[in-house]
Amino acid sequence: MGMTPKSGFFLLCSCVSGIAAVGSVFELSSGIPQYGTMVTGTILALSIPFGIYAFYAAVQAAREEQ
Repeated sequence: MGMTPKSGFFLLCSCVSGIAAVGSVFELSSGIPQYGTMVTGTILALSIPFGIYAFYAAVQAAREEQ
């Protein structure tokens, strides 16, 4: 199973989303998030499902090319 540009793009989006989620958790646990609790919480709430979707899409795109 090789990586196609489409699956690579989705995998990149999944990685960036994971980094955003981890960063948001650290920001919220620090007590005073740089962008505020509401914005940081929204980033966290959106990045987790998007990351899961992007990873699933990357796997599906790679399987299509077999």
